Amino acid sequence: MTTSQTLPELVYAARTAAKASQDRILAILEHAQSQPLSVAQVGEVASETVAIELAAVDIFTVFEARMQRHFKRGPLSRKVEARLSAAGHDDLANRLHQYYLAINVLKHGTGTSHRELLSAKTPMFAVLQAAEGPARAEGAPSGLIDVMAPRFFDGLADTILEAFQFLENGQG
Repeated sequence: MTTSQTLPELVYAARTAAKASQDRILAILEHAQSQPLSVAQVGEVASETVAIELAAVDIFTVFEARMQRHFKRGPLSRKVEARLSAAGHDDLANRLHQYYLAINVLKHGTGTSHRELLSAKTPMFAVLQAAEGPARAEGAPSGLIDVMAPRFFDGLADTILEAFQFLENGQG
């Protein structure tokens, strides 16, 4: 029988995987040296971008599942945000809310979360308008959240870890 990993261990593993995908994308772009990417390179970049998106969705989902025990039923992220705000941690509550919205956009595409992020006065990361045309293909990046933006995944990981510490230390 194996012991399950702690949330911080899972966040570290997800961060490492996302960093590896980011590094592979950067290597492809550097190798192209401002030349158009080949079809194979475009496919690799898309595949690695999807891997980052999936890692973000997965780790946030694990965070929600593991932290649900601190609350009765209901929308976990909103309850954590309310506790953080009540304890004077407005910055962390805002970051958690923006990442919650970003994860919803990565999972579901355009909708209420996408519109809220687009209208944010001080967005934490790049949120893009939906492209006109057919729905994205299975396994294609959403293109709505720039997961390659500096500090997107690191910011997500840090936010999850800070919220985890808040709840685990009895403040939540």
